[in-house]
Amino acid sequence: MRTLDVVPEPRPADAVASRRADPDAGGAPATGNGAHHAGTLADVPVPPDVTSATPGRAPAMIGARPTSRGSTSAGSTSATSANRDQVVNVPNALSALRLVLVPVFFWLIVQHRDGWALVVLAVSGVTDYLDGKLARRWGQVSRVGQLLDPVADRLYILATLIGLAWRDVVPWWFLALIVGRDVLLSFTIPVLARHGYGPLPVHFLGKAATFSLLYAFPLLLLAQIGGPVAGVALAVGWAFAWWGAGLYWWAGWLYVRQVRDVVRAG
Repeated sequence: MRTLDVVPEPRPADAVASRRADPDAGGAPATGNGAHHAGTLADVPVPPDVTSATPGRAPAMIGARPTSRGSTSAGSTSATSANRDQVVNVPNALSALRLVLVPVFFWLIVQHRDGWALVVLAVSGVTDYLDGKLARRWGQVSRVGQLLDPVADRLYILATLIGLAWRDVVPWWFLALIVGRDVLLSFTIPVLARHGYGPLPVHFLGKAATFSLLYAFPLLLLAQIGGPVAGVALAVGWAFAWWGAGLYWWAGWLYVRQVRDVVRAG
């Protein structure tokens, strides 16, 4: 007559010790004689000051609140996606205000009201600073805001150039130099779209070029008002303008090379 060997049920402490002694066990389902106890391991409470390490992964955070698998990452991903899809929020409203002020700014330049034009440009600069800062602080960075911000910058540059060229403050060929670069880059949009890409991220040289141009034109406007600083403003303004134009085309060339590399890789 055969006798059955009774295997004593392991205590919770032993189960945890055996689980830690065999790191390859991980979360794999138990088989064989241990299948009956597969559900008991997850039920053993682990003190908050104990960390578990799995090969190839960083240790768990000490004192972290236990959550169900995937709930935290899924929740944060959905929240981030929802924020990026927002249209109505304070940062986007500030960006929209900048766009509304573009025709006002252009009209003031054409009418030789340079003082008020500088005021509008200053308000635009403040809103440009605030919309990015508030979007990052409040977690409201959205696709709409990322589109409106560079569009507003380009429109202010274009409005200032056309107004100053109309008044013979800057030559028309300088306007063509700046606008020609944007026209050239516009041909890359359908090329990227055919390969399933949207516009590529802006290179830091492009940001530096925009920064230089947005500093140059207010100084050129200030020089038209006259006064003791007019000469200095004119010289510094043209210095920023030439630096901005050079960086503008350099950044455009780098952007074309990026498009070429993306198309070849695709």
